Amino acid sequence: EAIKVGVTPGPHAQILEKVKEIAARDGLDIEILEFSDYVVPNQALNDGELNANSFQHKPYLDNQVADRGFDIIAAAQNVNFPMGIYSKKHKSFDELPDGATVAIPNDPTNGGRALLILADHGFIKVDEAKGVKLTVADITENPKNLSFVELDAAQLPRSLDDTDASAVNSNYAIEAGMNPETDAILGEGAKAPYINIIAVRSADKDAEWLKQLIAAYHNDEVKKFVVDTFKGAVVPAW
Repeated sequence: EAIKVGVTPGPHAQILEKVKEIAARDGLDIEILEFSDYVVPNQALNDGELNANSFQHKPYLDNQVADRGFDIIAAAQNVNFPMGIYSKKHKSFDELPDGATVAIPNDPTNGGRALLILADHGFIKVDEAKGVKLTVADITENPKNLSFVELDAAQLPRSLDDTDASAVNSNYAIEAGMNPETDAILGEGAKAPYINIIAVRSADKDAEWLKQLIAAYHNDEVKKFVVDTFKGAVVPAW
């Protein structure tokens, strides 16, 4: 049996290559399709162009389903990508001057995730009632008068030449040669709400190929590959 699985370039694609190798032993052929943004893979899955995708965390999927009406569900957890805040101009976030420019992802869940990192470290205060659905409008205290710029997640590594700091999802950070463990000036650690998932159409939730895909992903060889390859920048979540 052959299935098509969508991923973003970098770690998700690398990990799925290992999963593909293991799945082939059990007769499941995986075709990997790479997408350069966070929107198209869910549209392609919903439209039947993919059987599954592996690139997003559950809060992002929930937001996409609410906004776009996709009939997509989370089938299994896979890995966590701790988000980091990076800077080419400052060695610590404390060094950022008053009025510094900070770039964050422009999608609601990852933008809120970046703001939570700053709030957790005490650089801003936010409306805690919003949970993970934070926006810049939910900042209640901003003592450094930080100026926030919202950009497409894939553009954030390149934005570092123009910002004081940028919050970058680990898949894009790693692709740009940055490691959240060693290069980020602020990090979040492994926060459970942001564990990535394998997503499928709800009609396929009991499909035999899905059981094979999950079993191949949750294999100990894949776990070792993730640990050895990414050294804490990507964390197995099964």
